[in-house]
Amino acid sequence: MNRRPMLPLLTILVALSLAGCASNQNLPSTTWQPSGEVPTASDSARADRLWQVFHRYEGTPYRYGGISANGFDCSGFIATAFDEALGRQLPRTTAQMLAAGDVVGRDQLKAGDLVFFRIKGKDQHAGIYMGGDSFIHSSTSIGVTHSSLNGYYWRDRFSQARRFD
Repeated sequence: MNRRPMLPLLTILVALSLAGCASNQNLPSTTWQPSGEVPTASDSARADRLWQVFHRYEGTPYRYGGISANGFDCSGFIATAFDEALGRQLPRTTAQMLAAGDVVGRDQLKAGDLVFFRIKGKDQHAGIYMGGDSFIHSSTSIGVTHSSLNGYYWRDRFSQARRFD
């Protein structure tokens, strides 16, 4: 069975679901908006593979140091997602991830970029940007979930982004 005709449909469905999440936000006009770049086929394929991994682990509880379906910390989920979806080995800890990769401006984010957040005065949380204003991560309160960069908790805590191409 040829799956190629399904790729455009899946891309449209992912885009619509992201747009639906973003449109439910009642945000002031001063919040960040995506750059409007049109994703390439490889960007869409990367996002599709990362969403597949996300759905496999969605709801998995947070566990400090966790790197499996028994529980993930934020960097453990990122490392597992990159390994399973993209066949890429990333550094294991948030600090190591911050020291690697290429710095990306917030207005240049692409699906698969890592986003970092400053909590209690230091960069200690990370997730994977998925397009629109959505990112996937392992939250201490919810476990593996997706959130909005413009969400109440996250919008003022964003600190930087890194790309691992």
